[in-house]
Amino acid sequence: MKPTNDLDFMGLRRLAAALSIALVVLSAVSLGVRQLNLGLDFTGGALVELRYSEPVDLAAVRTQLADAGFADARVQYFGTEQDLLIRMAEQFQPSLGDQVAEVLQANAEGLVQLQRSEYVGAQVGEELREQGGLALLLALVVVMGYIAFRFQYKFAFGAVAALVHDVVVTLGIFSLFQFEFDLTVLAALLALIGYSLNDTIVVSDRIRENFRKVRKGSPAEVINLSLNQTIERTLITSLTTLLVLLALFFFGGETIHHFALALIIGVVVGTYSSIYVASNLLLTMGIAREDLLVPVKEGAELDDRP
Repeated sequence: MKPTNDLDFMGLRRLAAALSIALVVLSAVSLGVRQLNLGLDFTGGALVELRYSEPVDLAAVRTQLADAGFADARVQYFGTEQDLLIRMAEQFQPSLGDQVAEVLQANAEGLVQLQRSEYVGAQVGEELREQGGLALLLALVVVMGYIAFRFQYKFAFGAVAALVHDVVVTLGIFSLFQFEFDLTVLAALLALIGYSLNDTIVVSDRIRENFRKVRKGSPAEVINLSLNQTIERTLITSLTTLLVLLALFFFGGETIHHFALALIIGVVVGTYSSIYVASNLLLTMGIAREDLLVPVKEGAELDDRP
């Protein structure tokens, strides 16, 4: 039923399953041992806003702060190239803003004015962690309910497993390499759920269609056919998305650096999971043509042929 030049995706399903399990276990171990490198949005710290009399270079400001002992300072523009927002994991003191302004004033050509200096409390960070976790959990529950209604419960389990796989592996990579996890990364994870779900639904829709159309062939062959029919669309979507994310990663500035990084990892992992994780679980749960046939109403004619 399949041309000889088709890719045999399901022929590698056991190898893919082993790889997925290994990635999830490694990610879980890293999250348990190394944990996430939480940013100031979650841990609390000092925030300093400054205004320069003329445009200033962010890289130069970061170097000046690092030389003065503020190695963990995060610097970003705040509206214009003359306004800076500096976040530091320093213990807050009333004089901290003045200290930072003095350090930068000594290396500035124009005037540096302190606009505000305040503390972002850990209590706010705790609330953000809880709300972020609830948002992720709610998104997964809603997705599961939608796909169970739209397709079938086996598809729902497969889709949610793929989404959990994507989120856990992305978090695991952030934990393993100790990339900073802040609110922008949390937003990226929520965006990743939507992106990965879109790919999974496209593949699931084609699988359902082929199970109803193709009279002969095993479930593995039908799924393989469906993946071959959608692989071009999947790769084109992923590659064009990656091009945009790579541009944001390299040229978007420090503010969205980790946001872009999380999505780059997520798109790569999500493309893999939409091909192997969700489809693999369908076979494991014993998906069959009978599961996807349209129910015939009682009293309806089953066959119009004479």
